Amino acid sequence: MTALDNRKFVEAVLWIARTGAPWRDLPDFYGHWHRVYVRYSRWSHKGVWLTIMEELSKEADFEQLMIDGSIVRVHQHGAAKKRARCRSHGEV
Repeated sequence: MTALDNRKFVEAVLWIARTGAPWRDLPDFYGHWHRVYVRYSRWSHKGVWLTIMEELSKEADFEQLMIDGSIVRVHQHGAAKKRARCRSHGEV
C-alpha cells in the first residue's frame, strides 16, 4: 500500500474498527494485513489518529444522533439477574 492510497488505508482501519476482527482477517481488497497494520502503528506513534479525531470532533453535530438496542449491547454482568422461583411458595 502506497502513501498515495490513503483513502483505502483509512477504510481498512475503519473496517477493522467496525468489525472488531483481527488484523489477519482483513480482506485482501485492502492490501496485505501486515502492511496495513504496520502503517496503522506508525500513524498511531506519530499521533496522526489523535489529530484526525480532534479535527473531526471540532465540527461535531449531534442534532441527529440516535442510539438504540441494535447498536448498544449490555455486557453480561450489566444485565439483570434471573432469579429462580421458590418451589414451595411460587415466589421469586
